[in-house]
Amino acid sequence: MAIGALTPPLSESAPRGVRIDFPDNRLLIDLCGEFDRNLADVEQKLGVQIIRVGNALAIHGEDGAMERAAHVLQALYQRLEAGKSVEAGDIDREIRMNTVEEEETSGDQLEMFQGGTIEIKTRKKLVEPRTDAQKAYVQSLYENELAFGIGPAGTGKTYLAVAVGVNMFIQGHVDKIILCRPAVEAGERLGFLPGTQEEKVDPYMQPLYDALNDFLPGKQLQKLREEKQIEIAPLAFMRGRTLANAFVVLDEAQNATAMQMKMFLTRLGEGSRMVITGDRSQVDLPRGVPSGLADAERLLKSIPKISFNYFTAKDVVRHPLVAAIIEAYEADETA
Repeated sequence: MAIGALTPPLSESAPRGVRIDFPDNRLLIDLCGEFDRNLADVEQKLGVQIIRVGNALAIHGEDGAMERAAHVLQALYQRLEAGKSVEAGDIDREIRMNTVEEEETSGDQLEMFQGGTIEIKTRKKLVEPRTDAQKAYVQSLYENELAFGIGPAGTGKTYLAVAVGVNMFIQGHVDKIILCRPAVEAGERLGFLPGTQEEKVDPYMQPLYDALNDFLPGKQLQKLREEKQIEIAPLAFMRGRTLANAFVVLDEAQNATAMQMKMFLTRLGEGSRMVITGDRSQVDLPRGVPSGLADAERLLKSIPKISFNYFTAKDVVRHPLVAAIIEAYEADETA
């Protein structure tokens, strides 16, 4: 695969550009996608024009945009050479990871992980961070026994934490996975739910089930739950326990009170990893009750070996409108 200036130009009126030659025409077809939709995606997001010429792609546009597009296309082609597929999420990730904005990289942590790839292997899929902040977060989950992920919805805080937990469980680094959330209603009074204790709390735990179903086959997940190797429970059920040799995730931690947060943090046992995720803008606690997440951030930030990882609207990996909605609300709060 070679990259160079476009010589000669496609026409006398064509702007200057770069040309990338791809040795395997079959992989180039996969790179372009059905009806060249992958190329159209790169064009739209980076503001360039990409033209296929035989076994090469000619890129036209501003210098910086052309360079970024070339790096993105090369990275996607290398995925195909490694036997991986190229989906819309892969294109989005490569574009994000090839965007280096100094003001968005906070602290030494992100600088350590520029370049290279991080892959989280689970039973059902391979998970890869799609932004530099996600990459640093995943790295911190492997390096620290206690890690915090703080930021808006849709930034992958819980999803990546559960993926790492499943990976560490599969590799035998932990004996069980414990996922919990505060059972706090999000602004609605749902009343008394029918059923057993488990059936009553299941609606609150559904996001955690969704993540696990992405990483483990259904029958295996059911068996692991029956054997208590995977537990999903409300935060209140953690009182009095010592969680040893476990990967523990507290989701929606902004809805834990200060007392609950202290109780949960002190459950950490030998050989365990603990991840706390939350969004400071979505506190559903009663008025006047302080969030345990903010309290823990204030008290623990200076303690070594406890990592705090922050996300912004630019790290949202859901629908593009989600990032715009978050930014609109943040702008209104600071106005």
